[in-house]
This record gives sequence, C-alpha cells and structure tokens, in this order.
Amino acid sequence: MAIEDSVTININKKLRDQCHVSSDCCIFEVPSDLRSVNEKAYEPQMIAIGPYHHGKAHLSAMEKHKIRYLQSFLRRGDKNDVSWYVQLIRGLEESARKCYAEHICLPEDAFVEMLLLDGCFIIEFICKLVDPDAEDPIIGSDHKSRGVIKLDLLLLENQLPFFILRELLVTSAWIQNPEIEFIKLILLVYGSYLPGPRYDPDPSHKYTPEEMTQIKNLLGLLHDYWKPSRARIKAYSEQRKHVRKFMRCATELKEAGIEFKSVKGCNLFDIKFEHGRIEIPKIEIADSTERVLRNLIAYEQLTSFENPYYFTDYMVFMDSLIDSAKDVELLCRRKIIVNRLGDDETLATLFNKIGKYVVCNRVLYADIAKKVDEHCEKRRNLWMANLRHDHFNTPWATISVLAAIVLLLLTCTQTVYSVLSYYK
Repeated sequence: MAIEDSVTININKKLRDQCHVSSDCCIFEVPSDLRSVNEKAYEPQMIAIGPYHHGKAHLSAMEKHKIRYLQSFLRRGDKNDVSWYVQLIRGLEESARKCYAEHICLPEDAFVEMLLLDGCFIIEFICKLVDPDAEDPIIGSDHKSRGVIKLDLLLLENQLPFFILRELLVTSAWIQNPEIEFIKLILLVYGSYLPGPRYDPDPSHKYTPEEMTQIKNLLGLLHDYWKPSRARIKAYSEQRKHVRKFMRCATELKEAGIEFKSVKGCNLFDIKFEHGRIEIPKIEIADSTERVLRNLIAYEQLTSFENPYYFTDYMVFMDSLIDSAKDVELLCRRKIIVNRLGDDETLATLFNKIGKYVVCNRVLYADIAKKVDEHCEKRRNLWMANLRHDHFNTPWATISVLAAIVLLLLTCTQTVYSVLSYYK
C-alpha cells in the first residue's frame, strides 16, 4: 500500500471539512466583505454564545453570570443534578458541532460545557425578562446591560443550535409544552425589535413537532416569524423572472408625480403602489436597528438555499429610494421613517451602505418597480414633473409663470379686439 504524503493528507482533510460544511450548517461566521462595511454590527459587546467568540477577554465578565443562571435553571426543573444535563448535552455534542460552518477547535469536554452553560443562560435570561427578578444584577437594575445582551443574542455568530435549548427545556419539565411556551416568550421579548406585526398574527397558533425541528437558532426563528404577507409573497412568486431595479430616488419620483404615504397596521414588507402613490409601512430607525437588520441580511446571504432574500430585498428597495439626506427628509416628512439616529445624513449613509456586498434578487418588489417605471415613462407625467421642477419650485417662479399666463391672455384678448374692430 502506498504511503500518503503530506500534500495528500492535507487535501483529504480539506475534503472532509468541505463535507462537514455542506451538512446541517445553520450557524456561520460573517463573510469578510460584509464585516468590512461595519465590523461592530456583528461583534458581541457583553456575552459570547457558542464557539466563535468563546474565551474572548472583553466578554469574560459574563462567565460568572452563566454559572449563576445555571443554578437558577437547575432550581426550576425536577432534575437538580448537573451531571444529568452534562450527559444529555454530551449525547448531542456531535450533532451540535456539525451545525457550525467553521471548524471548532474546542475539545469535547470544553464544547459540552460551553453548550450547557450558554443554553441555560439563554433560557433563564428570556424567562427573567418576561418575569423580572428584581434581585438579579442584570435584570433588576442594569437596564443598559440588559438591552446589550438582548442584542448580542441575535448576532449571526453568537448562536446555539435550537435543539440544544429544546432538549434542555423538555428534560427539565418545569412547564407544560415547554417548547411552545418558550417560543412565545422569545417572540414576546423580541416583538419590538422589528416594526409591524408578522404576516398573519395568530395568538392561538401552536408550532407542530415538524415546525419545531425546522427552527435552526434564535436569529433564524425571528427571521422566519417576520414574513411578508400572503399577497406580497404571491407577487414575489409571480415576478421571480422579472427582476427590475429602481433608477430614481424618492425626490426624483416625487418630481415625476409620485406621492408617498405612510400606512399603519401593516407588515414591514407590505409596500404597495396604487394610483400614483407608494404606500410604505412606517419603520423606526434606532441605535439597535442597523445591527438587527445587518445580521438578518447576513443570515439570508448564508442560507439563501432555504430562505428568500426578504430583508435584503426590503433594504435594497429602501436604499434605492434614498440617495441623500433630502430623500430621508422627504420620507421622514411623510412619516414613513422615524429617525432616532439624529441627522438625515447619518441615516442616508446607513441605507446606502447596508446593501454593499450583498447578493440581492430584487424580486420581492419587482411588480412595484414595473408599475413605477411605467408611470414615470408616460410623457404627461414627465412633462408635468419638468414643469413643476423648472417653474414652480419657488414662490417667485410660480408668480412669474402666473404673470406670464395672465399677460398672454391679455395679449390674446387685445388681438381679438383689434381684429373685430378692423372688420367693423
């Protein structure tokens, strides 16, 4: 038998790693090109969940809180024995490791310990947010830390496989239907992180066992929860072969006779174009919004074989409407955007950069782009837009045009009078 040389061994290792990546991966590192646009958007500030940021010095202070939350978790359940849960997680260790796209260097014992501590922390943190513990140093008094941790748990690189949480909940048996109840708690805690309700809010909806197995991680759960409406998904399906791109920003569309209107009670994605008016659900842009949207977009980019680019398409659509601070000012004046960041230029920069290096099929709003293009191509609309732009953009210009019209009418009247007098 031939002895394999070092090159063969190295290539075989890469082939095995490639097979690993293509299996059940649902947790990824953010690609370097996306990260380069805004690195802080993907970096946890207070707590490491999972292996990608495990052991980083600036996140080490939360490790003692993980032990404390483990104690709290053990008190809730009917198995107050940590060894029982260690064996449970050890049995899931291999499956959990396959969920990470990158090679994990942690040995088995360290990986199992991390999964147990991080899983119990997530469960306890969510529960304590819903039923606040006044004596808890994180929940009771430190509002800033609480908000930062909530956001850290949504980062693409800061995830655990959801089945780890599911098994911990089912095994602890401290509530009936623990999986369903815990999902309700998650959605309650994060309900305000995105504007508008889900596509078909149904408080009585219960996840089936099959639906439970489809939940990949916490970020994936929230991504799948905020879907477009059935009408928008239908339009998406019908327009998949007709990719179109807006070529005009909001101020230019306004000059072409298109109006903008903020609509309430609609899903974030439910944008419409009717009778020369674009209707857009209100979106509030706060300090946390960019991080949430960037991680949802990165999740779509890396799971595109399973998920359409809903959030990507939405943000690219909004980016097409916003070229400058003037566009932001217009959309804020129409109450479509609520700007909590400060000046309009900052917000314009956010929208202009959020689509950089992302793959986007632009299908979700292809029907709207088609209708808007058709509207703008009509001679009458363009003529009226030019007239408004050239002659009615200032009060003095408006007065001068009106004066010219009056003068023209007087001249015509005088001419007619002169002709009639001649034939008398």
